[in-house]
Amino acid sequence: MAMLKIKKGDMVKVITGRDKNKEGKVIAINRKKNTLLVEGVNMITKHTKPSMQNQQGGIVHQEGPIHISNVMYLHKGQPTRIGFKFDGDKKVRFAKSTGDIID
Repeated sequence: MAMLKIKKGDMVKVITGRDKNKEGKVIAINRKKNTLLVEGVNMITKHTKPSMQNQQGGIVHQEGPIHISNVMYLHKGQPTRIGFKFDGDKKVRFAKSTGDIID
């Protein structure tokens, strides 16, 4: 399995699709399907039955998955590609546009 360059909690910008140019924080990542959930992007409606957690049931609005290739990492408000390099003996991510270390 390839190493993913985007992690949970990162700010990303959608670059293609219905929600193009929207920005949000990554909520969850599905490594098997290479998809992620972004806060407030690709909203879907889901019809739910009443349950113990949701007594009412009804229509619920939630985020749908987006393929990881359709988003770019935001660094200082600008979308950028991400690379890996070694800082001493530790592997770190860096922004290719500026060369700054991300984490």
